[in-house]
Amino acid sequence: MQTSIIIMEKSILIESKIENISKIEKIIDEVSEEAKINSEVYGKILIATVEAVNNSIVHGNSQDESKNVKVDFLIEQSYISIFIEDEGPGFNFYNVPDPTTPDNIENIHGRGVYLMKHLADDVIFHGNGNRVEIRFNLK
Repeated sequence: MQTSIIIMEKSILIESKIENISKIEKIIDEVSEEAKINSEVYGKILIATVEAVNNSIVHGNSQDESKNVKVDFLIEQSYISIFIEDEGPGFNFYNVPDPTTPDNIENIHGRGVYLMKHLADDVIFHGNGNRVEIRFNLK
């Protein structure tokens, strides 16, 4: 079995305020530059991570500023994993409505998980759904 070599690890903890998404965008820029991530993968990482953090702030923590969202970046040779965790109760990630169906097309909510699944190479919900891992292949 081949062992993977960790190239970089970074973490950030933010209060559940929408304006803190700019801090997430900044750290994604830093990580992408340091790890020399190509622009196509960078764009996918940026959109999927911002969606996940937004979901954590709005839905997970109900914009309660006393609750935090933690984002961990783990960059290995062939992929990057981003873990987003909130302090909310979680949700049933097996039962997320498809926002592209006629019944849901005009619903303003429900697009974040859909986008994450279509942009990332893998999306894994942990525990009760308040921790998600989004993974992107780098090669």
